Amino acid sequence: MGHLHSHYGPEARNAVEREAEIPTTMHEREIARGLELGLQGADSIVDRTIPTFSRGELPHFAGINTFLKAPYVEDVRRCGEYDVAVLGAPFDGGTTYRSGTRFGPQGIRKISALYGPYSFELGVDLRESITICDLGDIFTIPGNIEKTFDQISKGVAHVFESGAFPVILGGDHSIGYPTVRGVAEHVRGNVGIIHFDRHVDTQETDLDERMHTTPWFHATDIPNVPPKNLVQIGIGGWQAPRPGVKVGRERGTTIMTVTDCVEMGIEAAAERALEVAWDGAEAVWLSFDVDCLDAAFVPGTGWPEPGGFLPREVLKFIQLIADARPLAGIEVVECSPPYDNAEITSLIATRVICDTLGCLVRSGHLPKRKKEAVR
Repeated sequence: MGHLHSHYGPEARNAVEREAEIPTTMHEREIARGLELGLQGADSIVDRTIPTFSRGELPHFAGINTFLKAPYVEDVRRCGEYDVAVLGAPFDGGTTYRSGTRFGPQGIRKISALYGPYSFELGVDLRESITICDLGDIFTIPGNIEKTFDQISKGVAHVFESGAFPVILGGDHSIGYPTVRGVAEHVRGNVGIIHFDRHVDTQETDLDERMHTTPWFHATDIPNVPPKNLVQIGIGGWQAPRPGVKVGRERGTTIMTVTDCVEMGIEAAAERALEVAWDGAEAVWLSFDVDCLDAAFVPGTGWPEPGGFLPREVLKFIQLIADARPLAGIEVVECSPPYDNAEITSLIATRVICDTLGCLVRSGHLPKRKKEAVR
């Protein structure tokens, strides 16, 4: 290792030291694959690792918009060959005010091209640690929320049963019910839910239907998804319908406001959330609504609300949750690109997913098992 002077901050010094220990095997394999499939670059190109056609991370502005430029796997029967499978749920038929989240998967995939697979602070290179594929999108039914729910449950169940870690790109928050339903059918014990949001989403119906304000009423009706294992983080403001609050009180769910979390400290709040969600549970699902952040940071969402988390607070929270124990999967919802400004809402959605995966890797929760590298 080269010279390390005394002027680094503690986190930076640790990050620099850890980077030297990370292999470059998969990066080299990616370069070789690019040259094989994309042709050697033109004679005038001095860097002979550059192909004629973009077939990897670089340049960030080129290529097909899969998540983190992961390989697109058209045959979904192969998803179990990968450690992580990304799938979109482009649906906003459960939206009760501003639509647009059907474009969430597109927006998240697009801005994810800005990222590389390496996190300096976490000391993790996803490319060197796990295999990720993008399965594309669930075929949702715009005019029928119940058929869409059935499609989402079947798709999520398929991925979860395969052994791949499911990452769901929403979509409005109504998809929380069918995603949990898809996981719960393949878990022998109970399933807990850690839910980041400004809204409780626990009323039975809204406008006479199951909508994006109702997923947790119906999820906690599933026999092995008890309400006592639902913990809701960041709830508050002027958009928490009283019928949902009543349901939570009657069913014994746990609510933690932004003030609760900040005043007790993010570390203590994460510890309490984990204690509630994992109490007697065999698996925990992470549901992240981007509007849990202050409205200034997430303009591209249907129900922005001032007073939410700061990005660094919520990212620390997510890291603590993912470091603690293996998760069943993650969904990121309510990202609405038509309302976004400079793609910052899609960017925070991408960051939440990457930090979750990075901490699962750092703590040894991913990969779940040894596999041969997938080309």
